[in-house]
Amino acid sequence: MKRQKRDRLERAQSQGYKAGLNGRSTEACPYQQMDARSYWLGGWRDAREDKTAGLFK
Repeated sequence: MKRQKRDRLERAQSQGYKAGLNGRSTEACPYQQMDARSYWLGGWRDAREDKTAGLFK
């Protein structure tokens, strides 16, 4: 059970990271549940920080 939950949250973070790299808004978050949403937003923030640091063009 825990493995399934962890995988779901990791997937939410990676999707948020991809969305941040593509320049999507935080309003584009598809998750309504608070835990998955916070992981998605965390990935989005990481991507935006990486992009502004010049790691991606």
